[in-house]
This record gives sequence, C-alpha cells and structure tokens, in this order.
Amino acid sequence: MTEEFQIHIPPSFMALYVPPGKIKPTLGLRDMAARYELCEDLANLLTEQAANMQFTMGITEELVLQQCELGLLAEPAVVSPVEARWVVCRLAELLNWPMAELLSGSGPETPVT
Repeated sequence: MTEEFQIHIPPSFMALYVPPGKIKPTLGLRDMAARYELCEDLANLLTEQAANMQFTMGITEELVLQQCELGLLAEPAVVSPVEARWVVCRLAELLNWPMAELLSGSGPETPVT
C-alpha cells in the first residue's frame, strides 16, 4: 500500500477482478479502490434498511438478502452482478446473518474485512 492509498482492499473484493488462471487484476489499484469504497458504502447503507425489512415484513434473512441483491441489479445498476453479490455477502456479514445460501451460489467468497 502506498501513501496515496490508505485503504485496505480485502482479498475477497480483489478476487472479483482477477480472471481465472491469472494473478493480476483487470482493474488498476485506483479504480479498484473506488469500486471497493462504493460497494462497502452500499453494504453499510443497506444494514438498517435490511434489518427493518426483516422485522417489518417478517421474512427470513435469506429473502431480505435476495431482495437487496435484486435491488442492486435493477436498472440503472450502479454495480456489476459480482459486485452486487459481494455487497450482499458483506451486508450479511455486517448483520451477522447466515451466508451459507449466498456462498453456495455463484458469488464471491465471504468478505474479509
């Protein structure tokens, strides 16, 4: 990490931009840092809304997370599908909700913070 980049990008997020069989990300560090900050901010902003959805609608955490992912992918989408899955995994982590169903799908590993 250089002085220019004071942010730690977790390996789980970096992995979104490393093609299979490669070791170098497809995004530069500056762009990846910007994408990571956006996704981390989204996960944090969604915590209260997700908790309220679960409480007021009386639905499972899994359904709340599915709805959040669908919302993130609605047009005009601000994040890519893999970023949306990462955001939802990070959201589950922040809320201490189970992620087994999320991880069994075609998404990233559990976010490491």
